[in-house]
Amino acid sequence: MLRFRSLGSGSSGNSTLVEAGNGGQLVRLLVDCGLGVRQMEQRLARCGLSTADVDAIFITHEHSDHIGCARSVALRERIPVWMSPGTFAAIGSPDLEGLLREAGDGCAIDLGEMRLMPFTVPHDAREPLQLRCSDGDRHLGILTDLGHASPHVLLSLQNCHALLLEFNHDPDLLAASSYHPALKKRVGGKYGHLSNIDAAQIARSLHHTGLATVAAAHLSKQNNRPDLARTALALAIDCDPACIPVADPSLGTDWITV
Repeated sequence: MLRFRSLGSGSSGNSTLVEAGNGGQLVRLLVDCGLGVRQMEQRLARCGLSTADVDAIFITHEHSDHIGCARSVALRERIPVWMSPGTFAAIGSPDLEGLLREAGDGCAIDLGEMRLMPFTVPHDAREPLQLRCSDGDRHLGILTDLGHASPHVLLSLQNCHALLLEFNHDPDLLAASSYHPALKKRVGGKYGHLSNIDAAQIARSLHHTGLATVAAAHLSKQNNRPDLARTALALAIDCDPACIPVADPSLGTDWITV
């Protein structure tokens, strides 16, 4: 069994809980911890869990909405933390008391009931990674925080059964927003964030008969709307927009089985 649940996704903080296994053999992974400790506990409590139930943490990159309380939670609960050497350097190489594990592009991580395959993405961070998670049978692709899909990104996510995919902005809303021109250029650039158009094209490129779910994530509060993301994705993969999960900044999503 493989399933996932966004605990919140957006500029205010990002974290995704991934669970694999059966019965007493469950393994739980937090992908990013971009929340405060209290928020993290509250959102895990909605699942009937706490930080003490987390077995591993994977940090995609150093931006504050992804790092959040990672160090505090890891040290308190003695949870190993995987991140790239670049990400570790970018956050100031803090003392993780032996809990740091190095992650790299194409280097598999074995968590017992769950196997992770990190891959590099084009984003304005030191050494950003995104992730493919598997229980040996089903495959989940997590793809947020990138400016465009390189051939390597698309290759890394072939034949997934579910995707958590960034739909950051609508180009027209971004252009008309109050953002400073430099920020608009950064967000819409090749190392920024995916537009609805770009994300829909990625979904179309990765679509196959076994891809059961594409959930939209990391929507900009100011520069996007759930209905716009749903419409773009539905047209790309020929599905009912009402069936598309969209991660809320505060509520995330319900559990989604891969």
